[in-house]
Parts: sequence; C-alpha cells; structure tokens
Amino acid sequence: MIKIGEYNTLEIIRETEPGLFLEDTEGNEVLLPNRYVPEEFKIWDKIEVFVYLDNEERLVAVTDKPYITRGEFAVLRCNAVTEFGAFLDWGMVKELFCPFKEQAFKMKQGGWYLVYCFLDEETNRLVASSKTNQFLDNKDLTVQQFEEVDLIISHPSDIGMNVIVNKKHQGLIFNDDIFQDLSVGDRLKGYVKKIRPGNKLDIVLGKIGYRNIEPNADAIMKELQDNGGYLNLTDKSDPDTIKSVLQMSKKSFKKAVGTLYRKKLIDIKDDGIYLVS
Repeated sequence: MIKIGEYNTLEIIRETEPGLFLEDTEGNEVLLPNRYVPEEFKIWDKIEVFVYLDNEERLVAVTDKPYITRGEFAVLRCNAVTEFGAFLDWGMVKELFCPFKEQAFKMKQGGWYLVYCFLDEETNRLVASSKTNQFLDNKDLTVQQFEEVDLIISHPSDIGMNVIVNKKHQGLIFNDDIFQDLSVGDRLKGYVKKIRPGNKLDIVLGKIGYRNIEPNADAIMKELQDNGGYLNLTDKSDPDTIKSVLQMSKKSFKKAVGTLYRKKLIDIKDDGIYLVS
C-alpha cells in the first residue's frame, strides 16, 4: 500500500513522457514527475520517494525531503493566511494547510508554530494542527519512572514548560527544574522524574537522584579547570547565582561538591571551592 505523507520504497516499472511510474508490492502505482527522475536508473530499480497530493489533488511521488511527515511534530513557518486557513512552509512545492479549526491560536504570516501533521480522512489531504495535545495520550503510559525519554518542547505555562514525551505523551518540566534556555520545538533528552496521579509526567533534563551526582560533579570540575582552579561558590551561595554559573540547582550543587570533596579532588573554604593540585 502506498502511504500518503510518508516515505515509500517503490519499484520503477515504466518510463513515460510525464515521468516514471512506480509501483508497490500490491500493484498500486504513482507517478514520479520528470523533475524528480534520477539521471541514471533502470526498470525494476527501487527508489525511496515521498508521496502526497500535488496542487491538482493528484497522488504524486517526489524525491524532496519535507520538514515534517505524517504522524510527526515540527516547527514550521506560516507563509500566508487566507479566508480558509494558514499555509505553512514544509519544504515542498505545495504548502501544508492548517485550517482555522486546527489552530490553537490564530496564525499570522511570518510566525513559527509547532504543529502535528496528519491525514484528513474526509479529503485524503495532509493537514497540520497546532492543537498538538489532541494527538497525545497519557491513559496507557509507555514510560517508567527514571527512564530516559525523547522530548519536544511544546509550550510554556505559569508553572513550567510543557513537553511532548516520546512523541506520545504529555509531560511537564517545572520551573524549578529548568536550568537552561528552552524554546518551542527544541528536541532534547530528559528523564521521567515522577508519575503523578492521572498519569501526569514530571520531567527533568538531568538524571535523577544518585544518577545526577556524577554528571554535575564533572561539570564543576570542568568549571574549576576553566577558572584557574577556583570557584567563588559555597553552600551559602544564592541559588540563582549557582544556576547562572553551573546551570544546576543548589541541591544538585551541594551533592556534587560533597562527592568531589569525599574523593579529595577539591578543598572547601569560606571564600569558595579550590581544586586540589
């Protein structure tokens, strides 16, 4: 079956004036227009193509690589807004349509938006939606506490940053656990800190508990080495100062310093931390 909005590996079955016809294992055919035909090919060669509906609503194969595929999330630029909805740049000749009913907030030309791409069953067209939460489900979790997960930064709230977890679930990084600049659409690794009632996922960007001590200790050692073996930080330092210098919480800082001190790698004095030579 040829899948719209996805990459398909198909066989070249014949050459015609408008281009090459490709076929899947079930005998379904699609045209690869001349502009996408490779310089060298043979009948029965296999080729990977992206399939979607062109401006004439015809099924077509292309070798272009879109910024987003069906079932995926991405941040896209709005090229235009009409009476029907918004049209987004996704790297293809035909722009990706986002109807007004699928816009969390009214889109504006030139704006960038995190969207999900799906197939509209009524029109058989690929459509974008910035109402991304509707495509996430926490009823049946596929993650466990302390597990490493893939994150996409979704949108901010008063208490933290909402994230998409493994492209399946909703999660939240609380403000107290954010020690770096985050932007909508950022992709990074994180960890499940806690699963609260209702399958709500608390996420952190650093490892949890004892898992977090060594990486933070490493970061302090590197900072010491970069600053001549001295850091003007102690357990009495302001949490915001620690966060600004080391991008970690005061609690994580104290644990990491304790680890380094027990290993006799640092001296702790009233005016700061010294690297043991």
